[in-house]
Amino acid sequence: MSKSVLVVIGVGGMGEAIARRLGTGRPVVLADFDVDRLESLGESLQHNGYDVHTQQVDVSDRESLSRLADFALGLGSITGLVHTAGLSPAQAPAARIIEVDLVGTALSLDVFGGVIEEGGAGVYIASVAGHILGAAVDEEAAKMMATAPIDELSAAKILDITGLPDDLTRALTYGYCKRGNQLRVQYAAPVWARRGARVNCISPGVIATAMGWTEFNASFAHQAYEAMVNQSAAGRFGTAEDVAAAAEFLLDPVKAGFITGTDLLVDGGVVAGVKSGELLLG
Repeated sequence: MSKSVLVVIGVGGMGEAIARRLGTGRPVVLADFDVDRLESLGESLQHNGYDVHTQQVDVSDRESLSRLADFALGLGSITGLVHTAGLSPAQAPAARIIEVDLVGTALSLDVFGGVIEEGGAGVYIASVAGHILGAAVDEEAAKMMATAPIDELSAAKILDITGLPDDLTRALTYGYCKRGNQLRVQYAAPVWARRGARVNCISPGVIATAMGWTEFNASFAHQAYEAMVNQSAAGRFGTAEDVAAAAEFLLDPVKAGFITGTDLLVDGGVVAGVKSGELLLG
């Protein structure tokens, strides 16, 4: 019998939590651009009894993703795919955020949508920023992000944000890309359904991972992030385990078998607070 393979792209805090929660008793393929971080987590999981395999990947490169898919298929049938890879505003310039967060997600949806096993499922990590900052994306731009050929996305002018300070440009670009992730997943769901598979995304709020703390401590965004933690309905940071639990639910063919093409907010009530006016981001 073919083994059920879980592929986790991006081995930061959320990727690690998902691999640990869902990887028992099956081959797990970990993939990341950062080889040192990738091998370190791979060794840790192997030491703890997981059947782990590692593969470097550049999500902005189709051939690299295709090699990853082929590698995973060599171990069995890909029944679970979780894509957490992304760059935040404090980590990269706007152009690179587009390449990794928007183009990378579109490529991954395309590549793994062609190999996912019948009955399998994928989960893509977007962000609460897609609901807040991405709300400014107009209908034309939204349609472009959802349906444009992938080779046009890297040069896409989502909104006219020229002349703005660099930190604001990065933040807006990130929000627009994450809105693009939500839309791209929605439009990909019927394509994945042709293989008998489902695909959804999760939009986390402020999660206490290394990336989350980097953004929380950034001078430009600190006030807003502090409000999202302290003034949200939950009144706390989210954890990587909160996101992993949501991913486990969405990947389950019984519990979530009637859910596809949707975005699940795991944000402690941040978006609800913003839309109701109870939470002010400054």
